[in-house]
Amino acid sequence: MRDFGAAWHRSTTGELSWLAPDGPTGVPVVPLDRDGVPCAALPLAHLDMIDSMVSRRVAFSLTGGETTLVATGHVDVELDPDGTLFVAHLLDQEIVKHPPTRLRADSMLARRENYWWIARALVTLSRVDEVRPLPRRAPETDALLVRPAGAVPRLDVVTTASWPAEHEASIELWRRDGDSLLGGGEAAFAYGHQHSPDFERWERWYRAGTIREETLMVRTGLGYPEAEPAPFGLLERYRNHRDVARACKAGVTAAEARTGRGR
Repeated sequence: MRDFGAAWHRSTTGELSWLAPDGPTGVPVVPLDRDGVPCAALPLAHLDMIDSMVSRRVAFSLTGGETTLVATGHVDVELDPDGTLFVAHLLDQEIVKHPPTRLRADSMLARRENYWWIARALVTLSRVDEVRPLPRRAPETDALLVRPAGAVPRLDVVTTASWPAEHEASIELWRRDGDSLLGGGEAAFAYGHQHSPDFERWERWYRAGTIREETLMVRTGLGYPEAEPAPFGLLERYRNHRDVARACKAGVTAAEARTGRGR
C-alpha cells in the first residue's frame, strides 16, 4: 500500500473503476492524497455516478505513467457541497496538477465566483484489499477493461485493431500482459481517456457490453481514442466552461438538498 500511495501522490492522472448497479464503469480522476491516503475529489456534475459507488469496492488505478498499478478496496464517499474540506485539505495539490482548477480556484475571489467547481465528493480509499501491477496503457490504442470478479472490479489493460462503437459490433481484444481474457458472458466496460495539454479537454471514451472468450460484444459506446486532443478554441472554451458550470451547479443543488447545507 505504501508504494501505491506514493505513486498515486506523484501522478497527474488516474482512474476509479467499480461495479455500478447497471454494470461496470470507470472515470478518470486527478490523484490526491488525504492525510497519506489515496483520494479523488470529483466535481458534483458526477453526482449520479458518485451515488453508484457508495458501499462498493473501487479500483484506483494508474495506467498512463511510469508506475502502473491498481489498488482495490473499500472507499469512504463524503459530499462536500460547500468545498470546505476540499479547500482545506486538497485544493493546493489539485492546483499543481490540474490547470482548470488553477484558473477557477487559485484565489478567494475565483473560488467565490466558481463555487460550483470547489464543491466536491471526496472518495477515499479507506481499506485496501489488493495491489497488483498493470501494463502501461497507450492512450491512442489501449483501454482499461473493467468486469466483475465476484463483488470486486477486475481490471486489465487491453488493445485491439480498432474500436467500433456500433451496437452489436464484435471487438476481439488482447490483454497487454499476454494472458487470455476467458470471458464468460459477463458485463464489461472498456474505457480510456485523453487530454489536451491545458486539460480543458479531458475526454473519456468507452465501449460497454458483454465479453465472451476474447470478444467484446458492444452494447453502447461513446468517443474514440486519440493520442492528444487539440486545445479548444476561444468559442469552444467558453461553451465548455458554460456546460461544466451548469452541470456542476445542478449537482451542488442536489447535494445541498441532501445535506441541508444550502448557500
